[in-house]
Amino acid sequence: MTQSIRDSIYDEIASIRLIDPHTHIDPHAPASSTLADILGYHYYTELAHSAGMPKDQIEEPGIGPRELVKRLALNLQPIENTANYRWLIELCRKFFGFQHDRINASNWESLYDSAESKMARADWSQMVLDQSNVESVFLTNDFDDDLEGFDSNTYIPCLRTDDLVFHLAKSSVQERLVGCSGIELDGSLASLRSSLHQRFEHFVGRGARACAISIPPTFVPTPVSDGRAASALTQVLKQGELADVAHRDALSRRVFWTLAELCDEFGLPFDLMIGVNRGVYPGGVYQGQDLYDSRVSLTQYRELFNAFPNVKFPVSVLASVTNQELVSHAWIFPNVITNGHWWYSNTPSFIARDAMARLEAVPQNKQIAYYSDAYKLEFVWPKFDMYRNVLADLLAEHFVGRCGWNEERAVELGRRILRDNVDEIFPARDLPLSKPGASDTIVEDPDATVDDILLAGSSAALAAGAIGMVEVDAADSVDDTLSMETVVEELADDSGDDQSDLADLPTQIEDNDETVRIEEEIDEDSVEFDLDPSPSDAEVDVLETSDVVISDVANEETVDLEDLQVDEPALDVGDLLSDSEVDPGLETVGLDDETMNPAITPLRNEDSFSPDEDSIQVKPDPLTGELKFNTPTDQNADDDTDDLLIDFLDDDDSK
Repeated sequence: MTQSIRDSIYDEIASIRLIDPHTHIDPHAPASSTLADILGYHYYTELAHSAGMPKDQIEEPGIGPRELVKRLALNLQPIENTANYRWLIELCRKFFGFQHDRINASNWESLYDSAESKMARADWSQMVLDQSNVESVFLTNDFDDDLEGFDSNTYIPCLRTDDLVFHLAKSSVQERLVGCSGIELDGSLASLRSSLHQRFEHFVGRGARACAISIPPTFVPTPVSDGRAASALTQVLKQGELADVAHRDALSRRVFWTLAELCDEFGLPFDLMIGVNRGVYPGGVYQGQDLYDSRVSLTQYRELFNAFPNVKFPVSVLASVTNQELVSHAWIFPNVITNGHWWYSNTPSFIARDAMARLEAVPQNKQIAYYSDAYKLEFVWPKFDMYRNVLADLLAEHFVGRCGWNEERAVELGRRILRDNVDEIFPARDLPLSKPGASDTIVEDPDATVDDILLAGSSAALAAGAIGMVEVDAADSVDDTLSMETVVEELADDSGDDQSDLADLPTQIEDNDETVRIEEEIDEDSVEFDLDPSPSDAEVDVLETSDVVISDVANEETVDLEDLQVDEPALDVGDLLSDSEVDPGLETVGLDDETMNPAITPLRNEDSFSPDEDSIQVKPDPLTGELKFNTPTDQNADDDTDDLLIDFLDDDDSK
């Protein structure tokens, strides 16, 4: 492998405009406002604290951003060897014009001022996205986020469900769920499911493309029966966090399973971030207290993966030691997808080993190469660039150098895992739009564009087969120089027909002081209509056909209704109310008197029957316990049996 091949591959994959499939960015403040937002990232605070900087110097209440940057800048020297420090230097060079290779006492102030000046620009967030060659980023939204006030095409919502699964016992979480869903948790499983269903409707309706959760190593997702889940819900709602651990665990598993069912219903991928053990180091700085746990095994998820074959599960593992198990699961499960390099495995050496294992073993359409996990936009570029450099090495050395691929094929693989798979695994959704009717369509939005106007007008006019009319405010909406060719071309694109089919369509644009009117006149003779069970007046007039057609049926064969109303003769059952023993109308030929008047024969061949107290008594058989009528013969037998039993007991007692 030559360096030029490697560099060529890097340049090609670096030109790919990215979608970052997992971040923690706040869409209302996506970029940094001071250098403290960057140096305050937990990677730097936890590394500085680990290197010896006291926690209270980092998290002192009321500390200002400039003072925090000063303190951290003076404690960065011990971490200059880390990949995280390299992110910091590279982003400062790219975005703030920093010319040095380290941040220290001599330059931190000028860097702070330069960064603050650039960050003050109103379009700073978009500048960072453009310079990073990033099209959009996925968010991490709390389940009660209203998802308002930002562009969901750039900042893509993702439903984060940790609180719902693991913290529903908290009264605050219950109140949030009730407040955002509008559904009271009345103790029934139906109310719980309805509230979760409403959250999915809310998120999907606002452009969400995934559901996500971070899972501790001890959690085992399995289904919970209705009875057990109902009992757990009752206890959790009644006792809250004081409920027995078994109840809270059962409810967690039920909520998780319900989320998987809803992902299946709504077609959302379910991101699983597996293995983080929270609060391992309580004395650590904020977000610097958690670690991975090697006790985790993806075998714990086998029932989940088997139960939901249509749900895509992009899986992130916290530790590189779990990567082989992830590769194996993605190898055989069609719905398991390798997803990024998370947290403690997000360094070049671990990435190189784990990425190579995936590239060699997992189908290329089931790999999401990377995500930044960033909290501010400035970190998306340096993190992705770290991965791109590793990927360029792997593609050049292994696939070109060893496998004999050409550069184009290697770059194609890089594009597949960096961008194409994100589009396919997390597809954008077409939100439902109101359909224009056959009548005139009025667009009242003063900011409507020409495309909006033509879309509404052409759809209505072509669908109705009459005159389509669109009215909008003229100011700032339509260019006065809009050409006839442009209108016809837009109409052709919208209708799906070839432009030549509409070339002869008379289209007129009238401009006055208030509105722009687009009228489309269609040749009535050239339009074919399907019959409508409820035709409009326009359809009736154009077709020149009456709404109700009366045909002449004089020559058709008719059926006399009286013939259809003749009943069959009623069945003669005789006189059921007669006192006579035999109905006179009943056929009696061949029947003798005894048959016609059967006599009652006494039981036991007796000439007569006179009940007495002894004859109707029943007694249990002493050997079988069966109830039997008592007879003189039986009575003698019972006496003999009793004598035998008494003799037997007497003999037994004497031993």
